Amino acid sequence: MAEQHLKKDIGFMVALSIVIGTVIGSGVFMKPGVVLSQTSDSTMGLLAWLIGGVITLAGGLTIAEIGAQIPKTGGLNVYLEETYGERWGFLCGWMQTVIYGPAVIGALGLYLGSLIVHLFGMDHSWSTLIGVGFVIFLALVNMIGTKYGGQVQLVSTIAKLLPIAMIIVFGLWKGEATIFGVSGFSSMEISFGAAVVATLFAYDGWIMVASVAGEMKNPAKMLPRAIIFGISAVTLVYLLVNLAMLHILPAGEIVKLGENAASTAATLLFGDVGGKLIQIGIIISIFGCLNGKILTFPRIPFSMAERGQLPGSRYLKQVHSTWKTPVMSILSQVVLAIAMMLLADPNQLSDIAVFATFLFYLMAFVAVFILRKRKGNAELPYRVPLYPFVPIVAIVGALFVIVSALTNDVVGSLSVVGITLVGLPIYWLIRRYRTVKSGQVA
Repeated sequence: MAEQHLKKDIGFMVALSIVIGTVIGSGVFMKPGVVLSQTSDSTMGLLAWLIGGVITLAGGLTIAEIGAQIPKTGGLNVYLEETYGERWGFLCGWMQTVIYGPAVIGALGLYLGSLIVHLFGMDHSWSTLIGVGFVIFLALVNMIGTKYGGQVQLVSTIAKLLPIAMIIVFGLWKGEATIFGVSGFSSMEISFGAAVVATLFAYDGWIMVASVAGEMKNPAKMLPRAIIFGISAVTLVYLLVNLAMLHILPAGEIVKLGENAASTAATLLFGDVGGKLIQIGIIISIFGCLNGKILTFPRIPFSMAERGQLPGSRYLKQVHSTWKTPVMSILSQVVLAIAMMLLADPNQLSDIAVFATFLFYLMAFVAVFILRKRKGNAELPYRVPLYPFVPIVAIVGALFVIVSALTNDVVGSLSVVGITLVGLPIYWLIRRYRTVKSGQVA
């Protein structure tokens, strides 16, 4: 019952900071080379970032209407359960538990390992081991106590803004390379859809603000404003970072350097010492982003386990007697993440994560029409602007992402679908077990 009477303490600036703070993380540093390699044209690469922002904005405004109507903790899987029933809420939570969360953690860990190897001039073969080490370290930090993870998050949030600002300002000021119309530098198969999918990993995290709609002072006004201003600001920052990078380094060099392009650009701008300081800032940013995911993602299986919805629920819902943290849920996410780190590269993992979550984002975007029909002419706390145009843009964008992913990585995408569908027999078995158990108790 407590969730129906959440305290309304969140104002506009806090809501705006949630959007910007949860979105800006690793992707702005890790994805410029991937996007350019998929387009083989600097102008088209910038367009991919812009379209990714438009899809994200339309999706955010659409989900905001659902979040305002269903002010419950849990986010996406709760929205789907309320709209489509328990089965679909379970499948979404299952996907987040076994694919999305571990894939994002794994990708960030591998990116972090690659940057540290580059910073210290180590052999690249060490990057996976270092990445795994940091995932384990942060898992232990968050097992020992949530407050320590929260402190890491605060420091890293401040640190990540510095390299972004420095690269934008000095890159646009001092750079000399041609920005627009540079093409023909990639030898791989061109796919604009894959480029947009790559940008969406950088935009991920926006849905968090909708999950706190019930705690806003005036969600009808604040939620759309926070999403519009927040995602627009993030899109502008991403475009400016990419413009600055293209002004510092030739597009082909950004592709070749991959996730190390930003740190190389910083060295060119500020010399060895200044460049290393910026590199450290980027590493702290991604370190904090990784910490944030390890802090939050295990709460999904923990929440599901409390309701008896997962195999091994009695273990996954355990809270450490001294540390008061969901140690087994944290451990489950980290074990799956490490397995993925050993089997795939970070770009593959980030693409898998985007594809997996957009399968359910699509259902959530469609849910706006279903909920409108159910409510009829009833007063809603917030209505998506320009309805039905904005939800249709979100739906078309989600379909574009799904089709692009299926086209560019058939095996990986179908594996995601298959693992997600494995959740159906698990759901039926668990539900049957609960029914039998409740019958025995009765």
